[in-house]
Amino acid sequence: MNDKLLDIKDLTIEFVTDDEVVSAVNGLDMELNKGETIGLVGETGAGKTTSALGIMGLVPNPPGKIKRGSIKFEGVDLLSLSEEEMRKIRGSKISMIFQDPMTSLNPVMTVGEQIAEVIEIHEKVNKEEAFEKAKEMLELVGIPGGRANDFPHQFSGGMKQRVVIAIALACNPELLIADEPTTALDVTIQAQVLDLMNELKEKFKTAMILITHDLGVVAQACDKVAIMYAGEIVEAGTLLDIFENPKHPYTHGLFGSIPSLDEECDRLKPIQGLMPDPTNLPTGCKFHPRCPHATELCSKQDPNVVEVTEGHKVRCLICEGLVEFKEEQEDKK
Repeated sequence: MNDKLLDIKDLTIEFVTDDEVVSAVNGLDMELNKGETIGLVGETGAGKTTSALGIMGLVPNPPGKIKRGSIKFEGVDLLSLSEEEMRKIRGSKISMIFQDPMTSLNPVMTVGEQIAEVIEIHEKVNKEEAFEKAKEMLELVGIPGGRANDFPHQFSGGMKQRVVIAIALACNPELLIADEPTTALDVTIQAQVLDLMNELKEKFKTAMILITHDLGVVAQACDKVAIMYAGEIVEAGTLLDIFENPKHPYTHGLFGSIPSLDEECDRLKPIQGLMPDPTNLPTGCKFHPRCPHATELCSKQDPNVVEVTEGHKVRCLICEGLVEFKEEQEDKK
């Protein structure tokens, strides 16, 4: 029990405008223990980044609003803290690597100053000491300390991503949220950045939420996986549970759309249709308009979360025994 670092219950986030309400996150439940890495996987628009911003207390308000739920970090509900108290946690205990390193860095400050700024705010050190530690952090992520006086435009994409990782890890946080840290990088640099993050995670014993579209990245870096669709986690379990024994039709669809090296096929099997409009979500199961196994019941009844094996949870009427899994449909797709 003492190992539990993060416990999110029923987190619901909406964006309210004059014309409509965007339901971005709908009753999210998630647990993370110290030192663990969980992969948050789903298509664009599933609510992954919004969930991360909710944990960080950075949901833009207005129009964003955390409607209900709790986010307990080390036993303290972050939603009950003031902005000033959150500032002390943000950057020191919880850090985030934002989606695009190209726009995350300040173009008019040297990278050394940007890393030192975080250290100066959260640790009791002066400017000179903070700058020295910033150089050490650069060395740690494989950049010569002498480049601390360079500006972001003097670095390549992969180097910028390393600088952003150095900023995030400068105060040795308990939890690191990495929002698609490898998206804009080519495959070899991707592998280097993932290896670096794994190495630093082991060194600092940091827990991590890795947000990604890429199941290959998840296989390389995560202990647990949560599959997200239309603001809900539809399946969650260990890496082995999800990769060896997927249960939700959406998870099957994600794996089905990856090319296989073992089988010959004429074409890939993408999931039919598009993510639902978050301003007008379907009734019942949110996935039913795209699901090959859906029946009329799926459009009427909200599925409950079923624990199929210990720690492997699925939100689907098939797992409740109310709808049949059609093998031939899976083959046809």
